[in-house]
Amino acid sequence: ISIFGADLPGPLDAVQLSVVEMPAGMIKKPTKRRSAADQDKIIVEALRGVGRPVSAYELIEQVRGKGVSAPPTVYRALQRLIDDGLAHRLESLNAFVACDHPHHSGRAVFAICDSCGTVKEFDSPVAVKGLQTWAGKNDFHIRSMTMELRGRCGDCTASQD
Repeated sequence: ISIFGADLPGPLDAVQLSVVEMPAGMIKKPTKRRSAADQDKIIVEALRGVGRPVSAYELIEQVRGKGVSAPPTVYRALQRLIDDGLAHRLESLNAFVACDHPHHSGRAVFAICDSCGTVKEFDSPVAVKGLQTWAGKNDFHIRSMTMELRGRCGDCTASQD
């Protein structure tokens, strides 16, 4: 009889049991599952620590040492953080940033420098109101609103002159 690649001598029945050492590759290490809240805290702290937009895979590299390494886990945490107003997804960069203004409830404006990559988050109630007015007049229901301004920051513009 062969179990887990090891041959056992004689018949195996309920009376005679042999202890077989499992091959090292088959031994499962005990896992300690983190709660969603703990995962979210790790992810948002990493986003704040990086201080720039990062892809989900860059973020995984940042948090791997803290026991968060599965892409689905990171994506679920990012979605919860976005839903809670603690993070944003920058569509044009396919990247995520920590929210600098958690009071704007899903309406964010970003200025993204094409030269140095700097991203600044700011409020623009006038722009938001204008878009909300348009949506209301056109029977469009806004789920979320992220505006991205692309161009050159003041530092990059000054260095070109």
